[in-house]
Amino acid sequence: MWIRERAQQLREQYKRSCPFVLAEHMKIYVLHHDLHHEINGYYKYDRRNQYIVINDNLDLNMQRVVCAHELGHAVLYKHVNTSFMQQNTFLSISRIEREANRFAAELLVPDESFYECESLHYIASLHNVPIELVKLKCLCREVSL
Repeated sequence: MWIRERAQQLREQYKRSCPFVLAEHMKIYVLHHDLHHEINGYYKYDRRNQYIVINDNLDLNMQRVVCAHELGHAVLYKHVNTSFMQQNTFLSISRIEREANRFAAELLVPDESFYECESLHYIASLHNVPIELVKLKCLCREVSL
């Protein structure tokens, strides 16, 4: 539940849900690099500086999802450097990776979407996120009820 509250707090504080804008407000540097095709991005903390590195070969919607995921690392575990976010990371068994996925889902998929729409696929297309992120949000909503 604390992850949901943290994402909501950021949205309310900055009146935005775009992870790129939030990172800028939080003075987190977002860098785009030509990374290996299996690497979507990663988070790094170094000498009081925070960096999110995103594979610039990804389409813009996926870059946004990766930024939200890595922002989750920055917000939830500021001093913990993360390994690379690889493809299929939504199935990760690492607690930190699962929590960053949950943060991304909470940030990018508003609760209201579930009241207005019947299809998870429609919600995913509406917010330009992978269906796995919507399913994760849906599952977390059911658990927290």
